[in-house]
Amino acid sequence: MSHSSLPVRRVSDWDFDSLSALAGTHGTPLYVLDTDRVAANYERFSAAFPDAHVMYAAKAHTGRAVLKTLLEVGADIECAARGELQRAIEAGADPDTLQYTAVNPPDADLDYAAELGAEHSGFTVTGGARDTFDRLAARGYDGRVAIRVNPGIGTGHHEKVATGKDAKFGIPYEQVPELAADLRERFDLVGLHSHVGSGVLHDDLDDHCRAIAKVADLAREVIADGAALEFVDFGGGFGVPYREDEAPLDMPTVGEKVREAVGDLDAQIKLEPGRYVVADAELIVTEVNTVKETPAATVVGVDASLATLIRPAMFGSYHPISNVSASEREPEPVSVGGPCCTSADVFCTDRPIARPEREDLLAIGNAGAYGYELANQFHSQPRPAEVDIGGDEVRVVRRRETMADVTRLEDEPATDPEADQP
Repeated sequence: MSHSSLPVRRVSDWDFDSLSALAGTHGTPLYVLDTDRVAANYERFSAAFPDAHVMYAAKAHTGRAVLKTLLEVGADIECAARGELQRAIEAGADPDTLQYTAVNPPDADLDYAAELGAEHSGFTVTGGARDTFDRLAARGYDGRVAIRVNPGIGTGHHEKVATGKDAKFGIPYEQVPELAADLRERFDLVGLHSHVGSGVLHDDLDDHCRAIAKVADLAREVIADGAALEFVDFGGGFGVPYREDEAPLDMPTVGEKVREAVGDLDAQIKLEPGRYVVADAELIVTEVNTVKETPAATVVGVDASLATLIRPAMFGSYHPISNVSASEREPEPVSVGGPCCTSADVFCTDRPIARPEREDLLAIGNAGAYGYELANQFHSQPRPAEVDIGGDEVRVVRRRETMADVTRLEDEPATDPEADQP
C-alpha cells in the first residue's frame, strides 16, 4: 500500500533517510510538506461525500503550494479572512467560487469582500452577526450571503475549538428564521452555514452528527418559510489521529452517518475539511542541541520551538515525535523543549523516545494543520524553510527567513499611507 493510500500517515511512514538528507541540505528546523499526500487526503474525503460540494478550509494551511495542489484536483476554497481570499486568488482560484466566512470582520476585510462581490456575482459572504450584514449593506453589497448558525452544540479536541457552542460564532439558532426573512429582502440569501468544532474523531462523531441534524432541521424550516436555499454548509471538523494508538476515521462510514443526519434536504450539502486534508501531510525536522539529566527529567533541547509549532503550548496538543537519526535505540522517557524562555515551550514531557543525543534529528509529526500557519517570530527567531517532496523533485516552497526579514518593517518604514492597510 502506498503512503498516499493510507488512511493516516504516521511519522514512521516517512522515509527517515530522506528526512536526514533534507535537513542536511536545507537546515533545521525544517517543515517537510508532501503535496501528493494533500491531494490524496482531499480525494479520499471527497469520495466519502460524492453528492456534496467539498471545499478546502484555507485557514488550516494557506501555503501557495497547498492551495495550488488543491485547486488542481478540483477543490474550491473557503476563506475566513481577507488575506486568505487574496492568497486563494493569487494561487489561481476563481473569485466566483470563493466563500468568505466573516468572523467579526475588520473594515478592510469587508471593503475587499464588497469589491469582490461587485465584480464577481458568484462570490459568497457568510455572516455570523447582524452587524456584519448591516455593514455589508452600507457598502452597497447586495449579492450572495449565507447565515452562520450557532446550534448550541460544540465538538472537537479542545474547548477552544468547540465553535458550535461559543457565542463568538454565528447567529443564535432561534434567531435565524427571522433574520433569514430580513436578509431575503436585502441580499441574495443562498445558504446556511455551521461549524461546530475541530478535530472530531470517534468519541465526538455522534454529537457532531446531532449538530448537523439540528442545522438541517433549521434549513428545512427556513426553506418552508420561502427561502430558496442553494446550499447548507456543515463546515469541517473531521479529525485525524495525532496519537499513535488512535484509529483514523472510516470515511465511508462517516459519510453514511452524515447523510443520515442530514436526511431529505432540498439544498446542496457543502463541507469544508481543513485539518483532515493537511495535518499528516507535513512534519517538522528539528536538531537536538542539548541533553540534560536532572533528578526530575531528562531534558532534550531542540532548535524548533513554540514559534515553530505553537499547538502544544496553546492547546496542550499531542504531536508524535520520533528520533530520525537513531530509531533503533531503546526508548527512554524524555521531555523535549525548544529555546524559548518560557515553560510553555515544551513539545512533550516524560515521553518514551529512542534516546536522543546531541545532533540527532527528531521528527515532529502532524504539523500540516496550523503549523506554519501559526508560526511566529518570538525571540526574534526567523521562521523556518518549508520544502515540498510531492511530485518528481524537492522544491523549496518557502525560503528560510533571515534576521533582515525579522527587522525589515523597522528598517524600511512604509512611505505610502495605503501600504499601512492590511
